[in-house]
Amino acid sequence: MRNWKFAMASTILGSALILGACGGTEESTDTGTNTEGTSSDTAGEEAAVEGSVAGDGSSTVAPIMEGIVEEYAGAQPDVQVTVGVSGTGGGFEKFIQGETDFSNASRPIKEEEAASLEEAGIEYTEFQLAYDGLSIVVSQENDWVEDLTVEDLKKLWVEDGTTKKWSDINPEWPDEDVVFYAPGTDSGTFDYFNEVILEEEDLVSSATLSEDDNTLVQGIQADPNAIGFFGYAYYVANQDTLKVVTIDGVEPNDETIESGEYSPLSRPLFTYASNAALAENDAAYDFMQYTLENAGAMAQAVGYVSLPQENYDQALADLEALKE
Repeated sequence: MRNWKFAMASTILGSALILGACGGTEESTDTGTNTEGTSSDTAGEEAAVEGSVAGDGSSTVAPIMEGIVEEYAGAQPDVQVTVGVSGTGGGFEKFIQGETDFSNASRPIKEEEAASLEEAGIEYTEFQLAYDGLSIVVSQENDWVEDLTVEDLKKLWVEDGTTKKWSDINPEWPDEDVVFYAPGTDSGTFDYFNEVILEEEDLVSSATLSEDDNTLVQGIQADPNAIGFFGYAYYVANQDTLKVVTIDGVEPNDETIESGEYSPLSRPLFTYASNAALAENDAAYDFMQYTLENAGAMAQAVGYVSLPQENYDQALADLEALKE
């Protein structure tokens, strides 16, 4: 496996990124340097598969999928895999329309989305891929913020008709306007923050919103008065220019995210797969099997936290049952 944690630069994902795995194309890469934890080093022993697979969804999950898609190209070069990055909500819209075989999500599926899938006659299976710790970050030029409480976050981020200043949180901090960056409203990260921090109140109206986490990274890097949030892997990939803020004294890291100590901002990451695609499309089944076999190693490689191995084993058993 490539050293994905360092390969993830701030330009990993464009707003219209399509991830492709196709033998003989420029998107294919040499995966002969795999390390322990992936199965593409046994590609020569695997049955060849042909076909195409399409997915879409969360930009938070995208670093995991980007790595898996590239590694999978070495295992099955005759399978074309495309993965869009429309945000969790946008991905589910395409899934409901039957445009994709799987949908990546940084939150659980909503009741109304599940109802729409049922109405469309699409049965699906939920697979957990990894843990994430939604990270609150500022520029490294910000030399006053080290820790915020959950109540501080709510005071900062909830729209109350006032101009937010750093001195509102601590009178010793600068009397400067806070500049906000946040994922777009189609993002599962936005939904999660809305639920656990905003508690369904309106997000501050001055925030710059984007479905592309790299836009958020670049905006925060450039402004010492900026603050924003996104998945832990994007902080890890840009930690030389960003500073993560501890929440109630707890820093996001592998241990605090997996244990849940980094609360309430620890969360699982998912992909939702069409049962019909898995049962009828050999390429979709093979790609999902490869994903579940390698999600833990890739999650760690790009900066997220892997699930316990028994979780992946159970997911693979659930996948196999769909073929029966």
